[in-house]
Amino acid sequence: MKLLRVGTAGAERPALLDTEGTLRDLSGVVADIDGALLADGAALGRVRSAAEAGELPALDPAGLRVGPPLARIGKVVCIGLNYHDHAREIGAKAPAEPVIFFKAADTVVGPNDTVLVPRGSVKTDWEVELAVVIGRTARYLESEEEALAHVAGYAVAHDVSEREFQIERGGTWDKGKNCETFNPLGPWLVTADEVPDPQALSLKLWVNGELKQDGTTAEQIFPVAEVVRYVSQFMTLYPGDVINTGTPAGVALGQPEPKPFLRAGDVVELEIEGLGRQRQELKNA
Repeated sequence: MKLLRVGTAGAERPALLDTEGTLRDLSGVVADIDGALLADGAALGRVRSAAEAGELPALDPAGLRVGPPLARIGKVVCIGLNYHDHAREIGAKAPAEPVIFFKAADTVVGPNDTVLVPRGSVKTDWEVELAVVIGRTARYLESEEEALAHVAGYAVAHDVSEREFQIERGGTWDKGKNCETFNPLGPWLVTADEVPDPQALSLKLWVNGELKQDGTTAEQIFPVAEVVRYVSQFMTLYPGDVINTGTPAGVALGQPEPKPFLRAGDVVELEIEGLGRQRQELKNA
């Protein structure tokens, strides 16, 4: 299923994109799309049955904002330097273990919402990423098979980053990762049954119509199953938690000087095979 949330920010309602591409209202079946729903097999079954029976009313998408496909996100765990080609382009050695950092849940916005260039920023960068959404409480998972069984679904994430704040301002990466609007998510949460192999997805990103990133999750140093298993050794993952799994080559940081960092007025578009497409215009904070 392709689950999404539509409406004004803070007042989104649950919806579903059916197999014919029609937007359907889920608000008569479930209250919202969140961790509680993803952990409730019976509720998900009701959603699926209603969709298959054609019982869900259609919504007119014209002028309707698409919000983040997941409400009340507990935490956003991010994996750094997780693509061989990205590590090569920035001259970094492939890590021996996954690099973990966090984004606050309040960085998450809709897939087509405005992205704000932080005040004083000269190195705002783009990163298309596969987001993994957790559907069952996960702690100390023992195998990759067990890890995948705890995945509810997948989504497109844009891990916007400010490289000066991240790298040159001391401390951890968090200062360059947690600026307002720095994690567009969606448009859909695609349930795991529709993604039989998360290591066989193409990822693309364009800036002002120019293709910048053109990669595949096959290039991941640590595949999705290993990432989920590994993270569960250090923290408990709860339904509705999100893991951003890294970005392929093609970021501004890896380009020759002068590096083409983002500015107000730029338009970024990104997509992952089968998971939908995003579009953001950048403005100054």
